[in-house]
Formats: sequence, structure tokens, C-alpha cells
Amino acid sequence: MKKKFLHVGCGPQTKKNLRGFDCEDWREIRFDINEQVNPDIVGTMTDMSMVKSGSFDAIYSSHNLEHLFAHEVTIALKEFNRILSEDGFVVLTCPDLQSVCEAVVKDELLEPLYNSPAGPISAIDILYGHRGYISQGNTYMAHKCGFTRKVLDAAFGQAGFRSRLTLRRPEVFDLWIVAFKSEQSSEERARKFALSFFP
Repeated sequence: MKKKFLHVGCGPQTKKNLRGFDCEDWREIRFDINEQVNPDIVGTMTDMSMVKSGSFDAIYSSHNLEHLFAHEVTIALKEFNRILSEDGFVVLTCPDLQSVCEAVVKDELLEPLYNSPAGPISAIDILYGHRGYISQGNTYMAHKCGFTRKVLDAAFGQAGFRSRLTLRRPEVFDLWIVAFKSEQSSEERARKFALSFFP
């Protein structure tokens, strides 16, 4: 029987480009606030009441948490925790504000830091949301909060995730976390498991 994961904030993406989930073992259910990307479930991270408690083996979320207000982060992560099975886990990535702010300190707020499929990305886009998308009316893309490695780890801890492993990649301005609902018996085993989902 296939394991099931919820692809939160999927946008137009599918599991084919998601490391660890891009295989026959996983069945993807796509979840997004934007009906235009044709998700399986339309909803918000702060109210996932249409999703049954304990019904998913995993959650994947890429660059979504920063679109919430700071006070909503714990609400969303508690919803993640609720819908996971007891041995479930979350794989999440978001911008690394520490490395972005280092660029700002160098007065490189508008300098392109890297190229993405959407074009050049500057510190201002990482801090506040992609200017191109927002200018076209997609205000879902605005950023309302942000994280350093320590703050991201603490947020998952406050939401009840018992074991967590994080990765910071300052060269590409992002953070990753694999957070387990239940305590893991071996940190080494948990780390090896997380590496199969980390980039």
C-alpha cells in the first residue's frame, strides 16, 4: 500500500521534482489556497479542518510558511502535526533570513543574488515576496514573516514535533527541516532518513 503525502502550497508543481517523494512508494495529494493551480484540496495552512486527523504519512511544503503572519505560524504547524500519523513527518523549506540579511548589510538589496525559473531573485524578493508575481496581482506571493535556522527549529518544537533536523544553505539562501511527530529512537537513523529528502 502506498504511503500518502500532502503537498502543501503546491502551486503548479507535482512530486516528480521532490527528492524522496519522486517514486512509486508515495501518493501525492496537492493542497493550495489558489484554485487556479488545480489542487486536490483548496484551503489554507491555518485551517485544514477538511483534512482528517492522522490521515497522512508526510507533508511537503516549499516556500509557503513565510507567507503567513508570524502569529499564524504555530497555528499552521499544529495543523500539520494534527493531520500526520503518529510516525509521520514534515519536509519543509523556506528562505534563510540570516544569509539574506548579510546581503542587505552589504547594500545589495536590489542586486540579483541568483537566477530562478521566474528570473533573477534579489534580497528584496526573498524578504517581501517576488515583485514580479505580486505586481501581476498574485498577492498570495507576499511574505509576512521569516526564519533563521534557530527560529524555524523552535517553531516546530512549539508545535509539538518531537525530533527535528535542520539544514542551512547560505549559498542559495534557504533553510530545510525534517520534523518528526514522534520522538526518534536514534539521531543517527533520523539524520540518515532526513538526508534522503534534503537537497
